[in-house]
Amino acid sequence: MDSFEQELLQDAEDDARTVEFIKNYLPQEVKDKFTDEELYYFLDVIVEYYANSGVLDAEPDADGYIDIDQDKVVDYVVSQARKDKMGDFDPEDILWVVQGEMEYGETFAEDE
Repeated sequence: MDSFEQELLQDAEDDARTVEFIKNYLPQEVKDKFTDEELYYFLDVIVEYYANSGVLDAEPDADGYIDIDQDKVVDYVVSQARKDKMGDFDPEDILWVVQGEMEYGETFAEDE
């Protein structure tokens, strides 16, 4: 297996772990609203937002954190889902997904 294939496999495993974490993070009534496919889609769109918004280029604060406006991420995910014909999702439900993704990221930041 070449390094590109290994990287793809690693990315797929990371995505699977992230989606599992998000599913465990969501309240039951929100969890029942989303399929695994939708959660993977949301995760891709969140990552796309981070990559395209310039937020990852921002200067971290004194504690090493970058301030991310969750409402902007939610708006982006909701509008992309509509544009991609994935469905019309309630921003409050998507906020749980965004927060879950951020919490998952923070569990790794604390381990480093």
